[in-house]
This record gives sequence, structure tokens and C-alpha cells, in this order.
Amino acid sequence: MHAEADQDLRATPLHQEHLDLGAKMVPFAGYAMPVQYPTGIVAEHEAVRSGAGLFDVSHMGELWIRGPEALRLIQHVLTNDAASIEVGQAQYTALCREDGGVLDDCLLYRLADAWLLVVNASNLDKDREWIRAHAGAFDAEVEDRSDATALLALQGPRASGILAPLASIDLGRIGYYRFAQGSVGGRDALIARTGYTGEDGFELYLANEDAVPVWRSLLDGGAVPAGLGARDSLRLEVGYALYGNDLDEEHDAIESGLGWVVKLDKGDFIGRDALARRKAEGPSPRLVGFRLSERGIPRPGYEIAVGEDVVGVVTSGVHSPSLGCGIGMGYVDREHAGKGSLLQILIRGKPVAAQVERPPFYKGGSIQR
Repeated sequence: MHAEADQDLRATPLHQEHLDLGAKMVPFAGYAMPVQYPTGIVAEHEAVRSGAGLFDVSHMGELWIRGPEALRLIQHVLTNDAASIEVGQAQYTALCREDGGVLDDCLLYRLADAWLLVVNASNLDKDREWIRAHAGAFDAEVEDRSDATALLALQGPRASGILAPLASIDLGRIGYYRFAQGSVGGRDALIARTGYTGEDGFELYLANEDAVPVWRSLLDGGAVPAGLGARDSLRLEVGYALYGNDLDEEHDAIESGLGWVVKLDKGDFIGRDALARRKAEGPSPRLVGFRLSERGIPRPGYEIAVGEDVVGVVTSGVHSPSLGCGIGMGYVDREHAGKGSLLQILIRGKPVAAQVERPPFYKGGSIQR
């Protein structure tokens, strides 16, 4: 189907730019989004690994949390310890149900007078209403500015060199998972050194009307437009989870490999008791990474077996352009989740050998941690 013809799909501020570039558009999280451009997914993937790729991720949700008790509200609804970060710092975190099920994985930014919580587009309405439902017990307010915000992700070893001539601030002063407020091409922007590819890069939060000129300036500077296809293969190579595939409400944060952002010692928060029990008991099933030892492409939904027994299911999988083999993630029973465990991925009913491997699969990224 042609997503641009579907009246039910929303468009980002860069929609016409994608069409003009010949992008193949597909439905994603309620939006018409570019899955690839005419050069193809592999070329876009390689551009990010060796140069710089530019992604439109304006479909993401932006929730601003303010008020005297904003931090208390955040500590109550999120699993990580927001008190541990300072102004100008970002933090990966999770939003969980009382039973520990993952409602969403999020990025939290601490500003001097507010907090910015960036959530997945498919979960925006659910997340916003969940947080607002709990905000009544705190002197804090939650403002949804998603519809007014564009988001560009410039990723790759050349990202800094392309952005620097356009930025009003010294990018060298922005460390990994840090951000600053300034301008890009004379347009106000929150410039964050975060990303989803394993490469150095920046995420640029802009007003909708500023998205097109900044997008064009970055392309003129040498960035290559990249779509959802390359974004998926890039994130899988470094083992980053995708909500709706690898993360969901039916698996808790410990099972999902998010234990490192669950800070049980920070005080009470939603899901804490359930997650503490799960951590003490040991999770089963567990989300693991795996690499195929034979030719094949693992796909979401494929069964994972050991001998005659089905022990799990693939949640994400791809042929890795950087590694030249099949890689993926999936939930498997605890006894088969250890590093080096031998598995078979049932690809169209045929068992294909695989081995549990702790991501990142690709270790050559340019991130300056």
C-alpha cells in the first residue's frame, strides 16, 4: 500500500521532503514514514557506519513535566533514578505497570526548569494518560508538545563535522548523553548527543516550521537520508531494543534486559515490588541476543528451539550488513539464555544453528562515551 494515500495516517513536517526524495513510505506508529530511499537500506546503513545518515524521527512523543514536585512524580513513575542526573544530562529509563510489565522505554532530559520525557510514538497517548493519572498526587503538570515538535537524528562518524558549521554552540562540549540548547542554521534547537545506531551523533529537537530548512542544510552538508529499514538494522547490530518487538507490557523490565535502568534503592516507584521479586527469583524467560552460525534471516515470530523442544520466540532479526550474517533478539527459557548457549531458529520450519551472544554484535561504532 502507499501510506501517503491513507487518510488515517499522520504526516511529519518533513513528509513532502521524503516524497520529493523518492522515499518508499509505509505506515509506522500511525504515521506515514520513509522505510527507505532509492539508494536502498544497505547503502543507507553503510552511510551511517562510515559517514553520516539523517533520520526523520518527528513521530516520537515529547512530554514536558514541570512544577515543584516534578522530580517526585518522575521518580514515582519511572524506574531509573532521575535524581542522579544533572541539568544538561539525559537518561535512558522505563515506564512500568505495577506488575513490572514495560509500558514504554523512554529518554529523560533534565533542564533547569523542566524535564523532557521522549516516548515512543505508538505509546504516546497511553504514556501521557498514565503519567497524568498519577500526577494528581503531586504538584506537577504534564504538557504534551509532540504535535509542535520535530525531531531529526544525525548519526555517524561524520555527524559532528556536518553539524558543527551550522550549530551556535561548540559540539565538543556536549558529551555522550548530554545536551545543550542553542541553534542550528539560525533555528532554535535542543541539541542532544544521543542516538539509536551505535554511532556518534545528535538528535535535534526543533519547532515544526524549522524542520525543513535544517533537514536541507544537513543534507547539503553531506548527510545521507536514511529510513526505518536502516534504523532497524543499525539498532539491532548494537543490541538496542525496539518497543513493540523486544519490549512490551507482557514482559517485565528484568526479563526484558532493562535491569540496569531499574534502581531499586532509589525509593518506592510503580512496579518496584514486582521487579524486586523478579530480580531475586531470576527472570524466565529472558531477552537475549543471538547470531546465526548458518545462512538465514531470522524474523519476528520465528520459533527458537533446542533439539525437539521450542524454548522461545524471535522478537527482532535481520541480516546484518556490517557483519554479513543473521542476528536477532528473542525471549528464551532461562536455562538456554546463557552466553554461548546453542539454539536453532526455525526458519520456514527448518532449524538453523545459532548461538546466544551478548550485544553489541557490531563493536566498531564511533560513539565517544
